[in-house]
Amino acid sequence: MNVTQTGRLIGFGILTWLLPFLLSLLFYSPEGIPLYDVFLIKTILLVFSTALGVFLILVYFGNIHAHFVREGILLGIVWLLINWVLDILILLPLAGMDFGTYMAQVGVRYLNIPIIATGIGYAAEQAAQRTG
Repeated sequence: MNVTQTGRLIGFGILTWLLPFLLSLLFYSPEGIPLYDVFLIKTILLVFSTALGVFLILVYFGNIHAHFVREGILLGIVWLLINWVLDILILLPLAGMDFGTYMAQVGVRYLNIPIIATGIGYAAEQAAQRTG
């Protein structure tokens, strides 16, 4: 993996955390009080995050020409760790949430990232084998 590809991997991973975080600010008062039903907010953020993640995975894979499953697994693990670390550093202190509650309410949802990335990698690998 070259420096540009590594930068894209990490940069896109940060975007998968940053853009939903910025969007979430629209749904809370400056005091941190939800302005709408909390389940609606979580649903909107989950749908937005999933769409963004799939889009960024597809853009990332545009520069991948081999080893698609391996790249999907790598991307999924790196982005999962980026999201967990940024949440632990930023979201947990803001929300006043302990780690166990965080994992139960938010953290486990991030497992969608490696699942989707690996699935896209597998589909790309299968397509490449059929055409190659």
